[in-house]
Amino acid sequence: MQSRTKRALTGTELDELIRRALGAGVVSSAELTDGFANAVWRLALDDGREVVLKLSPPPELEQLRYERNLLRAEAMVYRLAPLPGPELLCAGFDDPVLGGDYLILSVLDGVAWNHAPEAPSGVLRRELGGHLARLHTVTGDVYGYPHAGLTGPTWRSAFLSMTGAILDDARRYSIALPLPADSIAAAVASAAWALDEVSVPSLVHFDVWPGNVFLTPGSVNGGPARIQAIIDHERAFWGDPLADFVTPTIFGELEESDEIVAGYREAGGVVPFDEGALVRMALYRAYLALILLVENGPRQYPEEEYAPLRDLSAAAVVRALDLLRSSGR
Repeated sequence: MQSRTKRALTGTELDELIRRALGAGVVSSAELTDGFANAVWRLALDDGREVVLKLSPPPELEQLRYERNLLRAEAMVYRLAPLPGPELLCAGFDDPVLGGDYLILSVLDGVAWNHAPEAPSGVLRRELGGHLARLHTVTGDVYGYPHAGLTGPTWRSAFLSMTGAILDDARRYSIALPLPADSIAAAVASAAWALDEVSVPSLVHFDVWPGNVFLTPGSVNGGPARIQAIIDHERAFWGDPLADFVTPTIFGELEESDEIVAGYREAGGVVPFDEGALVRMALYRAYLALILLVENGPRQYPEEEYAPLRDLSAAAVVRALDLLRSSGR
């Protein structure tokens, strides 16, 4: 989607950057437009390699609080996470010529799941559950977004800091929310007791929608269905593994019969469905929906493309808060 945060580079600028980073020149380039925040190019190099370049927004452009240093968080996940994915070839921070950060990754030969409607969803969701269970075995020593300075010694403190930041961003960008920001904050605070059930900060991707899951070529050509890669770790934080079930069921609910739950449990993960877990899931759905509403402030999406997502997100906030208010504590 078109976004004000995506930087445009000339062919000369791309060539100079890749020569500094990899010692090879750019023969051809094609911008990849499926993403929402960072500019991404597929580049063919004069040494025969093909790579993907991700470039952060201009350093002078204001973003949401949690979005500070997004590519540094993504580089961290590539280095730590036991997930299938491209190879991180180079990570550059505060580039002295262009400014900002960049990542250079190997090219995938598969196809994004959202572009493969014929792929067997049950099999793939089961496999995805297993990958998430293995991801969540990676643990840290702080909760929240360390690269953005939104952290806490407990999951409750970190999550309240995260939601407080996104509501502050809504005020800063004059975003119309479906309910007053103070009412949303009060509903979240009233349900924060459920966050105390999380005692270990696990690595959470928080953006596992089909566009960020690549399938092997065989998965869409009659071969066995396999996940080739899980990409775009920019929203990753340290927190509750349950949060990673929000994007695979976005604008819906997680059912215990879902194949993603079966795959997660087969890989040794625990997926509770008690009262505390349901309250936490509602908190995470509200938080994600708020992100989708507020990020339009700095990004300025085209109205026609963005309107359906905005409407779904506003409705998701209302549904989640209704559940929180009826949770009984």
